[in-house]
Amino acid sequence: MDAYHIIKRPLRTEKSVADGERTNSYHFEVDLKANKIQIKQAVENFFNVKVDDVRTLVRKGKRRRVRLKVGRTKDWKKAIVTLKEGSSIDLGY
Repeated sequence: MDAYHIIKRPLRTEKSVADGERTNSYHFEVDLKANKIQIKQAVENFFNVKVDDVRTLVRKGKRRRVRLKVGRTKDWKKAIVTLKEGSSIDLGY
């Protein structure tokens, strides 16, 4: 898989911004089929940084109701990438 297909978008939440400042880790939404090694290589190639650790979790979709129909949002995968000392990513926030 290409790095552009593995990393879908950075997550901008209060927790992710605080983690970036405190522990030098960044949160990304990634492809469901990507594993930790592919995510590490994609971040290193895409942002030109050194990755120390990758943690992943799969978020299950929620049930949603629109009028009389009940549906479900899609499942998605979240990656928490910790960078080595001296490396940083400028995401604009």
